Amino acid sequence: MLTQLSISNFAIVDQLDLDIESGMTVITGETGAGKSIMLDALGLATGDRADPECVRTGADRAEIHACFDLNHCPDAIKWLENKELLSDNECILRRVITKEGRSRAYINGTPSPLSDLRGIGELLVDIHGQHESQSLLKKNSHRLLLDDYANTRKLATDVAFIAHQHNRLQTELDELLSSQQEQHERVQLLTYQLEEFEQLSLQEGELTGLEKELQQLTHAEATLSACHQINHICSDSDAGNLLQQLTHCMHLLGDLSVDHLAINSTMEMLSSAHIQVEEAVGELNHFIDHFDADPQRMQEVDERLSAIYDLARKHRVQPDELLDKQLSLATELEKIQFSDEHADALQSKLDELKHKYQTKAEKLSERRQKASRKLEKQVIARMSLLGMSRGQFNVSLTPHDTKTLSSLGQEDIEFLVTTNPGQPPRPLAKVASGGELSRISLAIQVITAQTSRIPSMVFDEVDVGIGGGTAEIVGSMLRELGEKSQVLCVTHQPQVASQGHQHLFVSKKHSKSASSTRIANLNGDHRINEIARMLGGVEITRSTLVHAEEMLGLPAL
Repeated sequence: MLTQLSISNFAIVDQLDLDIESGMTVITGETGAGKSIMLDALGLATGDRADPECVRTGADRAEIHACFDLNHCPDAIKWLENKELLSDNECILRRVITKEGRSRAYINGTPSPLSDLRGIGELLVDIHGQHESQSLLKKNSHRLLLDDYANTRKLATDVAFIAHQHNRLQTELDELLSSQQEQHERVQLLTYQLEEFEQLSLQEGELTGLEKELQQLTHAEATLSACHQINHICSDSDAGNLLQQLTHCMHLLGDLSVDHLAINSTMEMLSSAHIQVEEAVGELNHFIDHFDADPQRMQEVDERLSAIYDLARKHRVQPDELLDKQLSLATELEKIQFSDEHADALQSKLDELKHKYQTKAEKLSERRQKASRKLEKQVIARMSLLGMSRGQFNVSLTPHDTKTLSSLGQEDIEFLVTTNPGQPPRPLAKVASGGELSRISLAIQVITAQTSRIPSMVFDEVDVGIGGGTAEIVGSMLRELGEKSQVLCVTHQPQVASQGHQHLFVSKKHSKSASSTRIANLNGDHRINEIARMLGGVEITRSTLVHAEEMLGLPAL
């Protein structure tokens, strides 16, 4: 609920700080004193559009702070949590309007767009005043009020969730079915491409081996020539090959009669070199014996590599990426071929969700229908008490098109009313006057107060155009509503003002240079005098004071 309201340089208010209590708070004062200024400021704090004319003359900017206690407002807490703006179960809304017309909004100290201020404001306070700000003119509020009254909010949420799931899957299935022709053509292409890969039958590591083999075959003649030359130098030359030279060197050292470390070491190294050369010659001879320099094999390898390179170019990949490409194509083909099974699975899930939806939506419709008839009777009875004895109130439940599953349930909900006999019920915005709309709203709010999720309700001159008896009933209803929710009411009727738990008096103070609005909290004799003033008469007499005391002593209905 609203706990504090601070207004600075707004209209004719220079500075105003109010602590607002729970229950019913009435706001009274002379015409033109600025009773509605507080409500206008609250409207700005909760997202109304700003007019630079609202900035007090001579000031650079107007500023409004509204502080709300969220202990009994779970919807607002959830909203703030989702926006990461929650702070100690409290919500402080701040609005700044400059004289140039610029506007800034803050939620718990964080700069926020006006849409967010409006979003949280709708969960915190319901202002019933001018037509454009009354929640009853929004059809969405009719559904929420009826679901709260019927205790079907949880069921309605379930229906909305199932409808969302169903419609999401239906879109997926429609897209799948609409692309079947394209998929058929794609399957043909993928099948052909994979046949080319299968014909090529490329093996892991084959490309590297072929490239290496082709390089060897290309240089076969030079390779064999070099190998024969090495063999000749090492072992085949009659003019003194390398092995013979090493043997001769070892004999020369062996014939020496010198026992020296260097000589011995040289002998060992020459012996080792002789062995290494022999082994090298053996390896080279083995290579020469098994080296295949067949030109036909070179042609085969070249053709195989050309086929690999051609397929790589065709698919615009590197040759060593061909196996990955083949796997990718096979995976895509498998996925498309699985689409028929996927479509069947989607349809099965859709049928299951539709059955769930129909079961829950029918139950929701049944409970809404039952609750709507009960709500109609109670609102009509309250309307009669509020001076609209021949008025009619109707909760219209119009079935939706059954081809789609609506997240709102199987019906469109709208409150219809007529205040004139013989006229069919029509939407509230097209029928009711401002005063009638406020009283109809009051009747609905009193009835649904026990289930209402909005903690604070504001009524701006709800008693316009009504007489004493009806005004007394309006006051009683507002007080009844104030027992369960916080109510702020601007009124000209003493019968309404006398019912308040808290009484705020608005007055205008004049000086030579400016006028300013003041608000005082009335108690005791001050409140009696204000009720007596509202009862009328040029002078406050003893009889009007006695009448005022009697009215303040009226028990709450």
